[in-house]
Amino acid sequence: MNECVTQAPDERKEQLRQWAARALQSGHESLRVPPLEATLHLQALSGDAGFRRYFRTDTAPTLIAVDSPPNKTNVNRFVALADYLRRNGIHTPLVIAADVEHGYMLLEDLGDTQLLRNLNPDSVSGLYAEVMNELLCLQQIPRQEGLFPPYNRELLHMEMRLLPEWLIGKLLQRELSEEENQLIEHTFAHLLDSASSQPQVLVHRDYHSRNLMMRDGERPGVVDFQDAVWGPVTYDLASLLRDCYIRWPQEQVENWALAYATTAVDAGVIPEVSPETFLRWFDWIGLQRHFKVLGLFPRLYLRDGKHGYLPDLPLVIRYTLEVCDKYDELQPFARWFRAEIMPLIEQQDWYRDYRTAGERQQADTTVTP
Repeated sequence: MNECVTQAPDERKEQLRQWAARALQSGHESLRVPPLEATLHLQALSGDAGFRRYFRTDTAPTLIAVDSPPNKTNVNRFVALADYLRRNGIHTPLVIAADVEHGYMLLEDLGDTQLLRNLNPDSVSGLYAEVMNELLCLQQIPRQEGLFPPYNRELLHMEMRLLPEWLIGKLLQRELSEEENQLIEHTFAHLLDSASSQPQVLVHRDYHSRNLMMRDGERPGVVDFQDAVWGPVTYDLASLLRDCYIRWPQEQVENWALAYATTAVDAGVIPEVSPETFLRWFDWIGLQRHFKVLGLFPRLYLRDGKHGYLPDLPLVIRYTLEVCDKYDELQPFARWFRAEIMPLIEQQDWYRDYRTAGERQQADTTVTP
């Protein structure tokens, strides 16, 4: 077993600091670095939903030092993806140095201004136009063999199974009957069929307002791309426009989605498709994502001790039920969820009325988990 597996976090931070200091003194003339290893300081930053930890260095310019435990993350894949996306025009952070064996990286610092912080009713249309243009560039990138696994039925289904396992079974302590499991699986099957019918492109998989970094005069910075796959064309668009952390009116969201569809047709990303078909793709893959999130956020809380995600569940529930209500095939799930699961959810201390969830995030977009 790799030695780093049993190291305490503080030990890994110190080893990361020492490694970063040595890496910086090995020939980066453009950086002003402390002359002695002992003077380099790392400031802890809030992380993502994964196992990595992030620190900002006190160099000039600042860099991001990453502790990416190799028994839980794939540093080689991160480095390869960052390089491939940059070579294809996407502003991912430049990898300054990497120690694959121990799981340490030094990255370009893209700042700390997330798209979420800048979003408001006056700015949103312009900012979304900017990041949707970046998404269009992402979706025109050719597939490199071996770099992007398929976002196939098995993986999509495994993600949705987080809902009955972690939300219903482990967080709410509710056992499902055979009939209820059949209803859930029948609903999942509709979404899997729809996903398979869509054009397949590069999918970032978490293309939303907390993973897009904004700096004046630069293209949006794209982070948290290490789980990229090859899958349904509307997945990242739904991730962006039906963001788990901020909500916009349904009509506005649908107009943005259809405008993107027109642009994607013109760019050759997708063939001509009716607005009804595209919106159905968009709605149903967004629902697949929200089913996953309804299980993922409880798992982050129960398994990983990350407490900041549960208050975002009511907005995800709102999205889920709004989409299910639109389609005859999905309405049985919505009726069951309201009757059997919502009463249990309403007893939770993190719960607020899902029918108005999202309004707080729109008013205060600086909240982080």
